[in-house]
Amino acid sequence: MDFSKQPGIVRVAFSIIRITDSFTEVTGRVLSWLNIALVISICTVVFMRYVLSLGSIALQELAIYLHAFIFLGCCAYTLRHDGHVRVDIFYRRFSARKKAIVNVLGTLFLLTPVSLFIGYASWDYIETAWQLRESSHDAGGLPWVYLLKSMILFLVATLLIQAIAELLRGLLTISGYPAAIERSAEPLQEAA
Repeated sequence: MDFSKQPGIVRVAFSIIRITDSFTEVTGRVLSWLNIALVISICTVVFMRYVLSLGSIALQELAIYLHAFIFLGCCAYTLRHDGHVRVDIFYRRFSARKKAIVNVLGTLFLLTPVSLFIGYASWDYIETAWQLRESSHDAGGLPWVYLLKSMILFLVATLLIQAIAELLRGLLTISGYPAAIERSAEPLQEAA
């Protein structure tokens, strides 16, 4: 599609989608590398415990931190690739326009309000953790619980950023710009 011949607002919308999708793609791909560290930390914990009869609270907590960073940090990436679980029998049969309507309504009335609520409800929780520089309650644990809790706000921010792209993509699709529906050249693989 030749964007130079499109109305200005459409060019701006496509640019916002492209920039937002690029940010989400980079963030998701970078954070996905933490999976390797997660596997190594869990294997190390298991080896130390069952072979060497040693334990490490810090290493066990590291696995929890890594899992949280991956889960909370990659939600927007999964949204970008339309990889979230859908439990419905109608959506998959819808036309691109009807899917866009469902996605716009879902973004406006579910994704955005829930993300904002999570941010609002967790603000005091995270603020208190930072004020106290909260650390692990276990001896030998990691001293960065406040950073772990901050990932909740990272989740909110990245979901809201990606929500902008999803909303614009849906509105452009509804308006008849079929290129807006293209999420990426490499969609997430469906579970076998």
